[in-house]
Amino acid sequence: MKSILLLVLLIATTSFVPRRVAKEKWVVLKGCTLKIAGSTNINKFSCEVKEFSNPDTLQLCNIEKGSPISFTGSLALPIFSFDCNNNMMTSDLRKTLKASEFPMLKISFLLLNKYPDFTATQERIDGTVCIVLAGVAKTFIVNYRISRDAGKVIHLTGNQTIKFSDFGLDRPQRIGGAVKAKDKLDVEFRINFRMI
Repeated sequence: MKSILLLVLLIATTSFVPRRVAKEKWVVLKGCTLKIAGSTNINKFSCEVKEFSNPDTLQLCNIEKGSPISFTGSLALPIFSFDCNNNMMTSDLRKTLKASEFPMLKISFLLLNKYPDFTATQERIDGTVCIVLAGVAKTFIVNYRISRDAGKVIHLTGNQTIKFSDFGLDRPQRIGGAVKAKDKLDVEFRINFRMI
């Protein structure tokens, strides 16, 4: 009877011990870029933030094979760093994105659908991000390509289609509306990390 009581007590106390959460940190390195591509009723355009790096660290939690992973941290990109290789287009884009009022575009990482298998050359993974642009926050599922090179640098490329209207923005236009950008934008960001 005494041994049964001890067994029940042991099970009861261990069942309330919090499960250890596996954690990992990735620090953002130099060489990160953000591109947006769109079109007007006349032609196509492409704008880019050619180099950005924040000393930000992203944290991965609940690292278990086959289960979703909490992926937290954020990047802030200056809107005034966008360059469309055309002064007029660059100025129009910055004005459309309300750069004077909201000078930063923020990407907050929320979730990865699984932990990357770094033995593969390149792997496709889905993730959830929150993009804050012109003071409006929207959550998106992003398709990532992820790999790790011989120097153990993690390369993450994310692609997502967004719309000006997602963020309550009017599309850029010129010549009294004769040239107007289409609502859809293709966004690609490339971020380099190192595990710490």
